[in-house]
Amino acid sequence: MASNLPMSPQLEQIHGEIHDNFRALANGFQKLDKIKDSNRQSKQLEELTGKMRECKRLIKEFDREIKDEESRNPPDVNKQLNDEKQSMIKELNSYVQLRKTFMNSLGNKRVELFDMGAGVSEPTADDNVQMASAMSNQELIDSGTKTMDETDQVIERSKKVVEQTIEVGTQTAVTLKGQTEQMGRIVNELDTIQFSIKKASQLVKEIGRQVATDKCIMLFLLLIVIGVIAIIVVKIVHPGNKNIRDIPGLAPPAARRLLSLSTLQQFE
Repeated sequence: MASNLPMSPQLEQIHGEIHDNFRALANGFQKLDKIKDSNRQSKQLEELTGKMRECKRLIKEFDREIKDEESRNPPDVNKQLNDEKQSMIKELNSYVQLRKTFMNSLGNKRVELFDMGAGVSEPTADDNVQMASAMSNQELIDSGTKTMDETDQVIERSKKVVEQTIEVGTQTAVTLKGQTEQMGRIVNELDTIQFSIKKASQLVKEIGRQVATDKCIMLFLLLIVIGVIAIIVVKIVHPGNKNIRDIPGLAPPAARRLLSLSTLQQFE
């Protein structure tokens, strides 16, 4: 009996879960015979398909545990465990075939291959699939093993896609980090440039004020010089004009003396 097999606690738990699902499948298919409504039958088949997928996952896990414990178990124990695994695969395949039979009875022209949800469909069971009753034990085992291997390939491809996605995400994160640091440096440089522009604007304003002050001083000096020159010119041209004051530092023009005719005659 399978229950008398020497198993580790992990194997016993998996083994128990598989047989619990098998019992649920058996009861489900018995109920399916009594359901007349096609919609309810389709819904019941979907639930049973989920149970079969769970069984397949558990059998794969059971097989991995056997391989992990193979070196610690005697050869006869390993043989018994492998025989039990093959027996469970055979029982699962019988439910798969039973499911396909019910789907054909519902009028489906194409039968979905039980492949752990891969969504692949195959021709009807009459064309490509032997019924469980017409298949030998070895054929059922080979069919189950092939299906499990195909599922492994799908899982491996999915793992590669996930690894590639993670790698792309990591590269994107590094690129974004570098761009963020570059943007930070650009912002700091812009702040420095803005500060320099403000200082230059203040300096230009100060220079402008100084230039304006110098121009005013030069203008006043020019006016003073022009005024002095004008006074000197007027004083020379109109020396008798009393309205023009003498320029400080300049002597008044010497008075011209007219010699009278009598004075000249005295000298003669």
